[in-house]
Amino acid sequence: MIREYDEKATSALFVMHRNNKLFCGKGLRTVGSNPINTFVYNSGAAQQVVIDEIAYNMPPLSILPLVSNQHFVFQRPEALTAWQFNREFYCIVDHDAEVGCVGFLFYGIRHPMFIKLDKQAAEEMTHLEKVFSSELQLKDNFQGEMLRTLLKRVIIKTTRMAKLQCESYRQFPDERMDLIRKFSLLLEIHFKLEHEVRFYAAALNKSPKTLSNVFALLKHPPPSVLIRNRILLEAKRNLHYTEKSAKEIAYELGFESPAHFSRFFKLYSGSNISTFRNL
Repeated sequence: MIREYDEKATSALFVMHRNNKLFCGKGLRTVGSNPINTFVYNSGAAQQVVIDEIAYNMPPLSILPLVSNQHFVFQRPEALTAWQFNREFYCIVDHDAEVGCVGFLFYGIRHPMFIKLDKQAAEEMTHLEKVFSSELQLKDNFQGEMLRTLLKRVIIKTTRMAKLQCESYRQFPDERMDLIRKFSLLLEIHFKLEHEVRFYAAALNKSPKTLSNVFALLKHPPPSVLIRNRILLEAKRNLHYTEKSAKEIAYELGFESPAHFSRFFKLYSGSNISTFRNL
């Protein structure tokens, strides 16, 4: 079953998948200027999900947030419920300060993030499934706002559970964890053009050394490594899933020249571009 809300005037799109055997993240539909983000709820048994060619085990009674540029295939998609939305429907960046920790769910340091639900939370999520389904069958002036309100509820509930399950959030003050979260969100927005730690530090009103020290204290990889890994991941996605040339990818990712990109890719992936593309 697929039900959707499509607001022609603003290009806002919200889609609910339930028992959909064809549900996957290959060639995700895009509307307006932005692709679609996804919440996947597994109310049944554990199953495998392959995200960007890496296999993971999705536990039973769990939620998985997926960002718009990830490619994913589930072992049993018909056993899942998924909610998808584009930026025009609900902008993560704009709602970050209002909801709190939206970046933590979708752009956290540790990803993918499988958020486990207890019995009560699972019952509430099942109830929300029914409410979403009913609301998607209505066609009136309140439908879009009601769907946004329901999505916001899912985000807040999921965030609360995720923070309880994240050891770092239990051990360290919110101020430090918010710094990590804001860095992650900035990185997702700017990584194609900004490759230096000093840019992100300045945007966060910190020195590069202070920013690196916070990451070290929380036992996270340093900002420079996270920037590098994000660029490398995007390069691999483009090489694996698109027909773009290495030259096109190099300039899209902010490299001065294709040769510079080629050296970067070989150094940090352990493979040259042509070999990786032919795997």
